[in-house]
Amino acid sequence: MFRIFCLLISLLECFTVFAQTGFEIIPLGVNGGATDGNLSAYMLAPAGSDAYVCLDAGTVSNGIEKAIEKKAFSANAETVLKKYIKGYLISHPHLDHISGMIINSVDDTVKQVYAMEHCINVIKAHYFNWQSWPNLASDGNAPALNKYRYQQLTEGVEMPVRETQMSVQAFPLSHSKPYTSTAFLVKHQGDYILYFGDTGADEVEQTDHMKRVWTAVAPIVKSGKLKGIFLEVSYPNAQPDRHLYGHLTPKWFMKEFEVLAGLAGKQHLRNLNVVVTHIKPVGNNEETIRKELKAANNLDLRLIFPEQGVKFELK
Repeated sequence: MFRIFCLLISLLECFTVFAQTGFEIIPLGVNGGATDGNLSAYMLAPAGSDAYVCLDAGTVSNGIEKAIEKKAFSANAETVLKKYIKGYLISHPHLDHISGMIINSVDDTVKQVYAMEHCINVIKAHYFNWQSWPNLASDGNAPALNKYRYQQLTEGVEMPVRETQMSVQAFPLSHSKPYTSTAFLVKHQGDYILYFGDTGADEVEQTDHMKRVWTAVAPIVKSGKLKGIFLEVSYPNAQPDRHLYGHLTPKWFMKEFEVLAGLAGKQHLRNLNVVVTHIKPVGNNEETIRKELKAANNLDLRLIFPEQGVKFELK
């Protein structure tokens, strides 16, 4: 009887793990711009897993320490860096999205770096080049030490994220023409997360990049399988369009979601998890942006303002 009881408990535990849906997110950095200890980086894993991919990597070590302080991890910082983070998805090569990965690369373990061609080319030419930093990557100036292995992403082509049970599709974005950034659609089983790197609105950038992403994810929104969207708002509405430099304001943020609503149906956006990223911490920007977003939220999005080191779930 005792053996049967133990077997039932074991089966129940397995079922609980299997039944978990959605994703865990640990923000290592949330700001855009000047605060060098709190720059864009989000650890993402399927719920119940310790196998994370890092969405951008502006801040790594400081964010891990903050997360440990706030009880997001019971492990030490070395374990989180070397064992929990399985790879990096880099949206574009600006320092506020990549400097943490570069600085920590010497002490890190072998990992994959997933990015589109332009981003990889910049990393090879300007960072891992033996002038800015030792070449710890798999290609570029000799000797290439092969700790970080470049995995080039192609628009719309799904690629597995090694050791995580997740996969990713990449979509190009306009980050003040002619510069580019990337949106990542991450999948685990039937659930999805959509992460935007820095981007301007299509109307301002005179492109259709955002529209193409919205068109790709609209069926997933309709199905209820898109568990959350990460999208930036760098400036308040008072910032002139000519000085946005490939970023969004609350006005343009909501206009872009109106495009998605037109494709997926407004009813499917109600209570959709939307993580607001990349607020530039200047003056009272954050307070103003929060107020402007809430006032304009006619779609009833569930707006989430992440805090460095504080774990949350999207499900």
